[in-house]
Amino acid sequence: MAGGWGSLKLVLLLVLHLHGLQGAKILTICFVSGSHFLLMDEISRILQDNGHDVRMFRQIGYGDLPGNDMSTPYAVTSYTMEKEFLKENEESFKERQKKLFSGRVGVQYQFRVINLFADHCQIYMNQTDILDFLKQQKYDIAIIDAFNPCHFLVAEKLGLPYIAFFPGLFINSLAIGLPSPPSYVPTFRSFLTDRMNFLGRLKNTFMYLDPYMVEKKNEAIFRRVIERHFPADSRPSLLELYQKAELWLYNADFSIEFARPLLPHVQCIGGLLAKPANPVSQDIEDFIAKSGESGFIVMTLGSLISSIPRLDLVKEINSAFANIPQKVIWRYKTSQWPKDVKLAPNVRLMDWVNQNDLLGHPKIRLLVTHGGLNSLTEAVYHGVPVLGIPLFGDQFDNLVRIKAKRMGEYIPPNEIKSENFADAIRKIVENKSYKTSAMKQRAILRSRPFPPDKQLVGWVEHIIQSGGGSHLKPYSYQQPWYQHYLLDVILLISACVSVTICFIVKIIILFARLMSSSRKKKPKPKQN
Repeated sequence: MAGGWGSLKLVLLLVLHLHGLQGAKILTICFVSGSHFLLMDEISRILQDNGHDVRMFRQIGYGDLPGNDMSTPYAVTSYTMEKEFLKENEESFKERQKKLFSGRVGVQYQFRVINLFADHCQIYMNQTDILDFLKQQKYDIAIIDAFNPCHFLVAEKLGLPYIAFFPGLFINSLAIGLPSPPSYVPTFRSFLTDRMNFLGRLKNTFMYLDPYMVEKKNEAIFRRVIERHFPADSRPSLLELYQKAELWLYNADFSIEFARPLLPHVQCIGGLLAKPANPVSQDIEDFIAKSGESGFIVMTLGSLISSIPRLDLVKEINSAFANIPQKVIWRYKTSQWPKDVKLAPNVRLMDWVNQNDLLGHPKIRLLVTHGGLNSLTEAVYHGVPVLGIPLFGDQFDNLVRIKAKRMGEYIPPNEIKSENFADAIRKIVENKSYKTSAMKQRAILRSRPFPPDKQLVGWVEHIIQSGGGSHLKPYSYQQPWYQHYLLDVILLISACVSVTICFIVKIIILFARLMSSSRKKKPKPKQN
């Protein structure tokens, strides 16, 4: 019987291997727009170009990128939000943007985003026609954007094994069981480096469980979705779905991230969007040429931030640009530029920029950015120093790492004034140490033994051909929490030590009593 099962397993693995070589059917899922879509689009293109049959399930209409070419080499199944719903969300996003530029955005903003994801998820999970169609396609595996918990629920509803791709650094490390010693692994939102003094380690220790509490809150937010769309006897928790992923791929690279322990089922493929630059258009080239030896600066605050809702901040930044010698290409929606603000003569506004191509231009001097990981990785790839304006999420932590690597600085938006902003630009451009550090990080990123696209294809095919990623996961996933943290062992040792101490104390007390008793019984010496 055992021999028969062994032969069957060998045949099954051989079939899977041959199937993988011929091309697997892969479903990618992405309901988040902006840079998240750009990454999932790139993943889908890479796998399609390497002989796999790829289809993306995505939403259209909310947060679409300007000028985005909807033609793809892979198939797309999409859902378009209703116009009234889109309008309501657009107005809500405008209000949220005002808070982003206040410099006081905390974890509550993240919960508002998760609530929005949960509301959207109710809509996606109700698309039974689409879900039934995707089930009938019988995909070998799904690759999902792990930032949105809804993607896990959709993959589970479709009954597909899945690979989780996380578009940022390791902010969910506790949820997936990564070892995260607080002595040198900074906690999300701690704004610490890996080189902490005593007070830093104390702060990091107190904040250690904060990400876990955030995940518990996310679980509570998505509970209404899970209860509505899964039967009572098989309702998964988000934590179970995180640990069910066959593999975790992170958009991270240690040219930016601090060194930390990983597990075999966690791999880094950061830099998918960073590529050799193409020539810029002639009109942009003509604008750059006018900068002479001073060069030019690129400013962009991410794919979803097309303007700044604070007039005072626009004036301060514009005034700062007017007082530097460099030309500036500023990604800003021209129709939303304040009519009563005269644009600085050395600034060109553009509704959309090809950031990667601009960063690869020989006259680039600085990237002014919100601190998104894709932007920072492109800056590292091209060896460009950075000035950050962090707005929310992981951007503060990302820029802490850039500063620690000595390739840039950052200023929170509520602290920006014309003078300090211009001074920061001059400091980074004129102090060559920032450029030197940026080139050092570039060498680290570019000299990796295997480029990220090859790692992506290799790991996906490995998971398909080996029938899953269980061989990469630690046994801790199956252990009860008290065994994982050795509480049963600690309890036994504590009990043994306590019993031993009690026994020793009793022996000492007994011995002391015997000594005291013998002294009392000892006869007094006779007097002459």
